[in-house]
Amino acid sequence: MKSIKVKNPLSSKDFINNFTDETGLVECKNLAFSYEKGTDILQGITFSTGREEAVGIVGANGAGKSTLLRILVGLESSYTGEVLIDHMPVKKENYGFIRAHAGYLFQDSDNQLFTQSVYQDVAFAPRNYGLSEAEVDKRVREALEILDITHLRDKQIHKMSGGEKKMASIATLLSMTPDIILFDEPSIALDPRNRRTLIQVINKLRLTKLIASHDLDLVLETCTRVILIAEGKIIKDGPAEEILRDKELLEANHLELPLCLQRR
Repeated sequence: MKSIKVKNPLSSKDFINNFTDETGLVECKNLAFSYEKGTDILQGITFSTGREEAVGIVGANGAGKSTLLRILVGLESSYTGEVLIDHMPVKKENYGFIRAHAGYLFQDSDNQLFTQSVYQDVAFAPRNYGLSEAEVDKRVREALEILDITHLRDKQIHKMSGGEKKMASIATLLSMTPDIILFDEPSIALDPRNRRTLIQVINKLRLTKLIASHDLDLVLETCTRVILIAEGKIIKDGPAEEILRDKELLEANHLELPLCLQRR
């Protein structure tokens, strides 16, 4: 499996003029979100990422982790505050730009894969953005090579294992050569071998990564920074090693030390 430097997304003239040297950046300023009046899911969320930074988003069930990631790619739109991807506001009129720069990995791979074969799924987004068939084929081949899954190229989705589907789902994002990938509970339903492969893949991707997960061991192995969320608010934002070793802090927010630290 080879390490990669992810390229700027798309060569289409519709997007290239929007690029800056500062890509791979996520910014939230006083973000708030609720599904219904009086029920706050997120409140006062303020943070920013550096280019190629790996940030874990941790918290108990219902803390707002998945909602935060969905807002960042425009899957939830009724927020207040400011949300920027590569300096571009996350608004309906900018969704094309946002989704060319930021990929979102669903918890359930069956929500990401919807055609008959891996090749068709990985090719779908580049085709949808109007790239030539030669460029589409090149991107598919590169994405599959990066993940060492070229053998799955023509495999039918319904015949794949959970681990194979997860790798194929990541390939659908890499074919857009994003600056940012948002991982929503990426290790759910993976066996130990596939989970280890996933960690290796995440660590080899040289782009900005936000990883929302209950799997604190995975976060510890893949992230240099952690944002701890509880009841829709940021409780602490700092080095992953510092936060994930703080037993008192984690337990106060309904989490436990990573298993690898509990054995010590």
